Amino acid sequence: MSNIVDPLVGQIAARVRTERERRRWTLAQLADASGVSQAMISRIERGESSPTAVVLGKLSAAFQLSVASLLALAEGTQQDTEATAGVRRRADAAEWRDPDTGYRRRQIAGPEFPAEIAEIHLPAGARVPYPAAAFAFIRQIVWVLDGRLTFHDGDTVHQLDAGDTIELGEPAPRVFVNATDAECRYAVILTRGTQP
Repeated sequence: MSNIVDPLVGQIAARVRTERERRRWTLAQLADASGVSQAMISRIERGESSPTAVVLGKLSAAFQLSVASLLALAEGTQQDTEATAGVRRRADAAEWRDPDTGYRRRQIAGPEFPAEIAEIHLPAGARVPYPAAAFAFIRQIVWVLDGRLTFHDGDTVHQLDAGDTIELGEPAPRVFVNATDAECRYAVILTRGTQP
């Protein structure tokens, strides 16, 4: 694992524990709300396991946060007010990597920007499903920058090429698939809607 990813494992661990404790949930309650086993949540909270994109999706849905929000909070950017405006260098951006698929994600916008923007690199052959609850209370656009993305929006499947966008409607189970032999790069832009 690279030195860019290692610090995020500990930060994600702390953020998951903080979010659970803030709600006064036990491990069992978070497991029930998310569908992630108590044992896995415990390993994540102790920094012994890096969660996959699927697990992050389930945990963020249980917390009624977007994956982008959970990662931004984990990176500590919510308290980093000095970096909210101006230039943000690529070399300074933390990048999270899914240990299962190799999916890579980095936050583009700072915490004070009114939209969350993330850049995702989806490796060839990767498939990342998210539950409908991960899309509650947000408006989201997916913009394919390079490659081809097969996007499952509930029961509907869309083939998206470079330059294509899709604006997501009501929450539904969604799957991001790269069925090609080349990496797909896309941006996710989201805003929060009515709070729970």
